[in-house]
Amino acid sequence: MSQPRVLVVGASIAGPMAAYWLAKAGVRVTVIERFPKLRTSGQGIDIRTTGVNIMRKILGMEAAVRAKTTELEGMSFVRDDGRLYGTIRATGNPDKQSLVSEYEIFRGDLARILFDLSKDNENVQYIFGEQIASLQQTEGDGPIKVEFANGLATSEYDLVVACDGATSRTRVMGFGGSVRDYINPVNSWAAYFTIEQDIVKGSNLGHGYSAVGGRFFAVSKDPIAGNRVVLMSVHPRGERDATLPFREAMKQGEEALKHYVAGYYKDAGWKAEEIMAAMMGSNDFYANEMVQVKMPSLHKGRFVLVGDAGYAPGPTGTGTTLAMTGAYVLAGEICKHQGDLAAGLKGYEERMRPIIDDMQKIPPMILTFCAPQTAWGIWLRNHLFAFIAWTNILEYAQRFFGGASTGTDKYGLPDYDWVN
Repeated sequence: MSQPRVLVVGASIAGPMAAYWLAKAGVRVTVIERFPKLRTSGQGIDIRTTGVNIMRKILGMEAAVRAKTTELEGMSFVRDDGRLYGTIRATGNPDKQSLVSEYEIFRGDLARILFDLSKDNENVQYIFGEQIASLQQTEGDGPIKVEFANGLATSEYDLVVACDGATSRTRVMGFGGSVRDYINPVNSWAAYFTIEQDIVKGSNLGHGYSAVGGRFFAVSKDPIAGNRVVLMSVHPRGERDATLPFREAMKQGEEALKHYVAGYYKDAGWKAEEIMAAMMGSNDFYANEMVQVKMPSLHKGRFVLVGDAGYAPGPTGTGTTLAMTGAYVLAGEICKHQGDLAAGLKGYEERMRPIIDDMQKIPPMILTFCAPQTAWGIWLRNHLFAFIAWTNILEYAQRFFGGASTGTDKYGLPDYDWVN
């Protein structure tokens, strides 16, 4: 039997992870990425639960991740005048993490680690600056014919794997419809950037601050210089099209979006004025709507979704873990059902569905608790959190924060017998 050929679209986290495991399943993998080179910027992301287990199955990966962690020890929350009222710290046990992960790493650093782990495999080829122009599934159970936009020759593949994010254009080609089909808004958006100022004064504890209107700041030390900033805007879940002005500003380009964000955070208090002024000059600004992707099926014919393209979890903190888990399970099920791709895709769907459903759960009131809308809500949240931190019952309270804080052994992932 000839070696199966698989096209993976996207080279962030899910794509290189899928390439690594698919190569171990005896598959020949081509990874295309529309950007001209590997993107090594991005916000802090966490490896949790099943992601920790999968990381430990890859020789050298845990050590590589530990060498690049953000070194964030915890997050202290401050009032408008800068006074602290509570701190969350890592548990020290990577198998049972708190809201602060032992494996927090910048997205670009993890992308580089996964790329380096897979790029020298003889069964993996990376092509940058390329994207799909069209794909056509043949009648019956034949391969997918793919035409490319930037010069790569038209080819046929036994499987196409979309790993290009929540707003995946490849998903539209495989399933039809529009980009926002299957997207469930959670009425939130976030912005990420680096500033030269040292708001946290060199501390390995980040600072978190809430302002009325569901506006939240998180500021932490950058390993090189200055501070990393995360802004999160949370609107009430029932508010219709709450993120529409943000999305309209996105369409106008980075400068327009920066001005929108600065206006939105005007008069927010604490260090807002200083942070907004620094944001306008930031050269790594990135912002996007926070959404969940909910698909009726993860595959259609010989087309399949992995990571945010198929099951973006929104604000649950499990996106990286789901991407790593999906890549592992997809390759494992294909390997388990050698010669029967349909059975492999069915196995992938059946194994992933309960994990997805669990990790996409947004605990009741969690967004309201993290980013209250009113001054009264902020006062109440601050006092409740101060009490929780003072009484040291946070470990119990974190049971209500969903799949991000579960143990590494909850889902019982199988150990597959790999070909390579």
